[in-house]
Amino acid sequence: MTNPQPSVTPKLEEPKFGFNSYAERLNGRAAMIGFVATLIIEYVTGQGLLSWLGLY
Repeated sequence: MTNPQPSVTPKLEEPKFGFNSYAERLNGRAAMIGFVATLIIEYVTGQGLLSWLGLY
């Protein structure tokens, strides 16, 4: 006796880790926030980020 095959393919949720569109979108947003924060620090302090951190 053979088992019947399912007629509908289940909708699987996309994983939240690895190289997928969710991770790329999240990485892009984090980069934009970091870039704007760096510009704000440079504007407010009058120094570059490395100088402000004491690295240069």
